[in-house]
Amino acid sequence: MNLRIPGPIPVDDDILTSMSSQMINHRGPEYKEILYSVTDRLKKVFETNSEVFILTASGTGGMEAAIVNTLSPKDKVINASCGSFGERFGTIASIYGADVIELKSPYGKAVDLDNLRKSLKENPDTKAVTVTHNETSTGIVNNIEKISEIVKGEFGSLLLVDGVSSVSSIPVRTDEWNCDVVATASQKGWGVPPGLAFFHFSSDAWDAHKNSTMPRYYFDVSMYQSYYKIGQPPFTPAISVMFAMDLALEKMIDTGMGSIFEHHSNIAKLTRDGIKNIGLSLFPDKVCSF
Repeated sequence: MNLRIPGPIPVDDDILTSMSSQMINHRGPEYKEILYSVTDRLKKVFETNSEVFILTASGTGGMEAAIVNTLSPKDKVINASCGSFGERFGTIASIYGADVIELKSPYGKAVDLDNLRKSLKENPDTKAVTVTHNETSTGIVNNIEKISEIVKGEFGSLLLVDGVSSVSSIPVRTDEWNCDVVATASQKGWGVPPGLAFFHFSSDAWDAHKNSTMPRYYFDVSMYQSYYKIGQPPFTPAISVMFAMDLALEKMIDTGMGSIFEHHSNIAKLTRDGIKNIGLSLFPDKVCSF
């Protein structure tokens, strides 16, 4: 079987084989070595010097972690969405009691930068903007660099990014773009089965965390930080998926992220050209897609 869906994606045989290794003590030295190795290489792919944490969860768990670790009930949040997964980000924030302003762009169109700036001007007490980088439901890639220039540069709000289907597939310059939290998951561009989520946490995010009062336990980033210092996860992790992730990252770093991004771009172009050559039209507008 060769899956042609956004994720999970087909997994290489050697990655699958690595998952058949016997279980190890997740509080022992062998797991500590894997945890540190995987985390260090995740930082390279995220292009960040800030901390990156590993959850046993789906990508949605990473998005939820972004919300509960930086915000408090009644905080104002602008959810800039252009598809179903962007809308999910707003739903999570709303469920936890945030005052969510929905800034929706039509499906097939990217987040409108002028509308975002206008909404921030009208709501100067906005604590955070949530946005999806690559909107899986439509194929739109939002310009996070430009969004950050507005959100962070002009208004000083937090920028929380759903990078579930973008990190490791297209360039995500986390530090350069001044993102506060970027969340992703193992079953997309990493070429690994589902089971793990990863999220980056900036210094501004830590400042917000100090005052955040949203209820949290399993997703409490301070717990992950404390346990990471001793080379352990706070809870039992998906050990087999960590084996897979360790090997996948080794292969990705050896190949070079630039080569991986180029490969994905070439395949995307080949696919779009093939669709047009048989007389079909594309959705969305190619200008909005990677």
